[in-house]
Amino acid sequence: MAEKVRIQDDLYRFVNGEWIDKAVIPDDKPSVGGFVDLDQDVEKLLMSDFDAFREGKKTTDIEEFKEAIKLYNKIVDVKRRNEEGIKPTLPILERIKSIKTVDDLNKNLLFFVLNGIPLPFECGVTEDMADATKHAFVMLGPSIILPDTTYYKDNNPQGQALLGMYADMVKKLLAYTPLNESEQAKVVEDMLKFDSLVAQEVKSQVEWADYTNNHNPMNIDEVSSYLNPIDIKAVLSDVYQDKAPNTIVVYDPKAIKNFNHYFNEDNLEMYVNWAYAKALVNNSSQLSEEIAFLGGTYRRALMGLQTDPVVEKQAYRMVSSVFSEPIGVYYGRTYFGEEAKKDVVNMVHKIIETYKVRVRNNKFLQEKTKDKAILKLSTIEVKMGYPDFIHDYYKNYKVNDEDSYFESLCKIRNEMIKHSMEELNKPVDRTEWAMPGHMVNAAYNPSANDITFPAAILQKPFYSINQSASQNLGGIGAVIGHEISHAFDNNGAKFDENGNLNNWWTDSDFAEFKKLTQAMIEQFDGIEIYGGKVNGELVVSENIADNGGVAVTLEIMKNLEGANYQEYFMNWARVWCRKAREQYAQLLLARDVHSPAELRANIQPRNFKEWYEAFDVKETDQMFIPENKRIIIW
Repeated sequence: MAEKVRIQDDLYRFVNGEWIDKAVIPDDKPSVGGFVDLDQDVEKLLMSDFDAFREGKKTTDIEEFKEAIKLYNKIVDVKRRNEEGIKPTLPILERIKSIKTVDDLNKNLLFFVLNGIPLPFECGVTEDMADATKHAFVMLGPSIILPDTTYYKDNNPQGQALLGMYADMVKKLLAYTPLNESEQAKVVEDMLKFDSLVAQEVKSQVEWADYTNNHNPMNIDEVSSYLNPIDIKAVLSDVYQDKAPNTIVVYDPKAIKNFNHYFNEDNLEMYVNWAYAKALVNNSSQLSEEIAFLGGTYRRALMGLQTDPVVEKQAYRMVSSVFSEPIGVYYGRTYFGEEAKKDVVNMVHKIIETYKVRVRNNKFLQEKTKDKAILKLSTIEVKMGYPDFIHDYYKNYKVNDEDSYFESLCKIRNEMIKHSMEELNKPVDRTEWAMPGHMVNAAYNPSANDITFPAAILQKPFYSINQSASQNLGGIGAVIGHEISHAFDNNGAKFDENGNLNNWWTDSDFAEFKKLTQAMIEQFDGIEIYGGKVNGELVVSENIADNGGVAVTLEIMKNLEGANYQEYFMNWARVWCRKAREQYAQLLLARDVHSPAELRANIQPRNFKEWYEAFDVKETDQMFIPENKRIIIW
């Protein structure tokens, strides 16, 4: 590629250009490269194992894995699914249509909650941001059809086109139901009206990105007054009896406070038809092949897909999601190398210790704040590979031979929701992993102050015992540093070492940090790409994390024998390699808190002097920015 592009002008293209030019995106995928290709390799491996288990060529002592195979068999039994058609979901649809009064809805609320039927609000149980040892009952507005609220504004032509496509898909799905043509038309009309009302009240993706603003505790009486005529107190009493919560954490206050703007007794029928349509779309993938394909029309359009994956892939992905922990444990026990685990764990601890040094030498923090930051680093828990055991609640996920695929999944979903709801009055289980062992990803959980690195990510180009230390630092090392840096991004910085939402900063230090955060927003904001522009505010947390990951690993490189900065930066660019369909790239631009891959690869290196020294980057080169524009936060 050196003849086509200079590395000093485009690191990403220099490293990945030849592959990008030749790569072909399969019809059933929105992108290829990087994380996606590794995930595909894991998928192929586990699908092969699934087939071996089904044919009796392999056995396992993991009972939950056996149930996963049963569900897999249900999904790939397309003969039975095609014979059943829409029948399995009709009882749910009829239950929704039976709602004629608000009293009817209140009597069915608990059933709707426990079965995932769309309600005019969403609720659940998660860790309490204010006290990470406890759970909180949370509530927010319902989801919207389009990817973001911005699609609804100013008669956005893209939004209008997508709504038209969604409505057409629903219209075709309704033809399979017992509703007559007039009733079908009313469902589509009401669905769009209700969705437009909801879109006026719920948060945008940029607002959701600042997730500490989700913590809005309200007294149950106040929430109940907003939701009237829905009797939320009765539902909580049914679930928790005398232990019903007195406080609800409202994630989206505007939506809840303006609840009656989109739901009231006068538009009950509008809500019912909206719920009917949403449930039909949500359940379509578990029905016949014809209905499932039709129900995926809108999703494929958003991602630019020509077709759906073959049924075996669909089955694997569903089962992998439902039985995530058992499958991750199986993958880890079967394929994870202990030598790699030991090496990477050592790297994690080295990065944490180096991070402490960088914090201690930080120029904008006072000693009091530095001490708190170092305490937080010292208490980070590292979860590497896969869990030591499978949680007991997976034992309740049973698949009965006589049940359809849809019925099997409904029963498991019901168990999932019941388990989640029952967690409210129990202490938080810190042994839970944010990600399963077979997922190609990594995560930081601010409420647990832990970092998770599933076994599946420890592959080339991220990591290999056969790669140089410089390459591994530019790959998995920078990813590790990235996750640690989330403890100190614009959201994570508001949580203390115990995972509680708690201001441990001095006012002046946080003011300086906010200035640097704003500079990071501006460094990316407005960059034109994929026919749109980057929203610097949406992606700032991930950019702060990238910046910190590069900074701390470059610090380690200073003392690394045989350090090769060219290898480091080239592998940094290699891990972000991706080729995506235009529609999917535009969708990510609107929704994803991560910057586009090529910007992640190309912009962060420019903030560090090592980049300029490694490739003799000059002021006349495109990968150059002046020193006074370079940002290093951590």
